[in-house]
Amino acid sequence: MVKADWTIYEEDYWAINSVLKELLKNSNSQSVLLIDKTGQMIASVGLEPDFDLMSFASLCAADFEANSQLAKLIGEKDFTTLYHQGSDESMYLSKVASHIILVVLFNKRTTLGLVRLRVKKAVEGLNTILSTLFDKLEYENEDLKEFDEEFAEELTKEIDALFSD
Repeated sequence: MVKADWTIYEEDYWAINSVLKELLKNSNSQSVLLIDKTGQMIASVGLEPDFDLMSFASLCAADFEANSQLAKLIGEKDFTTLYHQGSDESMYLSKVASHIILVVLFNKRTTLGLVRLRVKKAVEGLNTILSTLFDKLEYENEDLKEFDEEFAEELTKEIDALFSD
């Protein structure tokens, strides 16, 4: 299941941004984006592109999903990276955690090899941060479930008490 509603703690946001900024600098790229598989923007660093980032994020998510289906057709479980090369601009997409996509936009000032090398390190760092974040969110959701169940039980008792003779 893909989570479409994000909660990110401030310390996790800054940790994510730090990894993205390091990737941007060390890969000599123009922009780095982190999106989820629903196309929701999580974070962005670098030069702001001249196009609508929300539409772009949605298209990247759709591209990743389409390629995931293509992978299955040829017998692969998944493609973890995608690369699109243009005459001047290129983009490299990489799977992070189970449902996050890292997008690196770059031009001829850098090479695909350097981007791939730096993305690999960034994905490791992001996986660690996101794993911790997901654990926190799961813990919160469990607390909320317990509260909901407890609240429902108490509410049922109160309603029964109101209508009992």
